[in-house]
Amino acid sequence: MHTYIMNMLACPACHGELEWRMVEQEENRIEAAETRCKACGATYSVRDGIGLFLTPDLPRNDLWEQVDSQLIQYLRENPEIERQLMDVSLDTLAPADQFFRALVLESRGDYVEAHAVEALANEGIYTTEYVACWERQMDYVIQQLSTTDGPIVDLASGRCCLVEELVQRLQCPVIATDFSPGVLRRSRRWLESVGLYDRVSLLAFDARHTPFKDGAVETMTTNVGLPNIEKPGSLLKELRRIVGGAFLAISHFYPEEDAANAEVIREAGLEASLYRRTLLEHYAQAGWKVALKNCCVGEARPTPFGVVIEGAGIDGLPITDTHLEWCVLLGT
Repeated sequence: MHTYIMNMLACPACHGELEWRMVEQEENRIEAAETRCKACGATYSVRDGIGLFLTPDLPRNDLWEQVDSQLIQYLRENPEIERQLMDVSLDTLAPADQFFRALVLESRGDYVEAHAVEALANEGIYTTEYVACWERQMDYVIQQLSTTDGPIVDLASGRCCLVEELVQRLQCPVIATDFSPGVLRRSRRWLESVGLYDRVSLLAFDARHTPFKDGAVETMTTNVGLPNIEKPGSLLKELRRIVGGAFLAISHFYPEEDAANAEVIREAGLEASLYRRTLLEHYAQAGWKVALKNCCVGEARPTPFGVVIEGAGIDGLPITDTHLEWCVLLGT
């Protein structure tokens, strides 16, 4: 975590002022520190260069940690399946199994090879139109931020797909965020391995209780991140509190008349983020002015299941073929 971020931060529980005790610092980067809220006494820390600002009051499931640990444990218990996944020619594997192979390579620290394997897997996991629409939105975000001198805060960064593009194609600092310290540790190792870590800071927090001062974030992005935030509630109001400039959210929407996928969306509680009309209503209620930019429509199909790791899937949606409307939601 870079030192400049300290001036942007406040207690995520009460928004009080923080006092800091440095433990390990290398020039302008904090590797280890302790911080305490002067108002409510809550304590937070920086570990392995990652700012940890998670509050204990909100429920959360660290799916990244669960998937990684379950996969590695399963293969450890089934060495023959691991050999079938890892010791064969890549082009003999089904796309889902290629993706699982990439995850194993990551766990072993082979990040460059893992990235190449994942890119190949995605060609068979997603439709050409899906990938084209997604890439078109990332290109639009980069274009809109071409004159920004930063920092850019990326929300729900996950595996840092958008963060990687921002760092490679822009010159400003980037703050990658997620509620999973595990995925942020993975992201640090990956970014270091490809020489992209210098301008990146990592923060772990729940987007419903962010550790930023009012209006401290001039530019925020997210790469299909809104549906990944569990029980969002007043999420958009919280983001409205901290964003003083623009919020560019890469998004896709399902057609409301799509009955089969609608049932799963309702069961997962994702209506607020996966239907355009509903999400725009939530933006308005939270005080945002929002516009849909760079819209396009692309075919989406259910992601395939594993063959070697039989029945293991990638994405829960869609469950039937559909067409998604992609856009960048520009909130100010």
